[in-house]
Amino acid sequence: MTEERIARLNELARKSKTIGLTEEEKQEQALLRQEYLAAIRQSLEAQLDNVYIVEKGWHPDQAEEKGAGPPVLTPEQTAVRRFVRRPRRPI
Repeated sequence: MTEERIARLNELARKSKTIGLTEEEKQEQALLRQEYLAAIRQSLEAQLDNVYIVEKGWHPDQAEEKGAGPPVLTPEQTAVRRFVRRPRRPI
């Protein structure tokens, strides 16, 4: 999303708080909000795709070298690490 589109979204937000928006402006604002949220989600997803939790005695590079994955986790460890997103595998 470009800086101009973000500026326009902010301008519409300020206008809606002061004098209100026309129906056309409300539709434009809704479209810009959807675009903005999609850009944030895409950015966050890209960032999370590069997140690893390094276990003691294991590093993500080892998986490529030896063909092995991370150590097997207990159910308790899995519950704690459930929020971690694994990198996508190429299709």
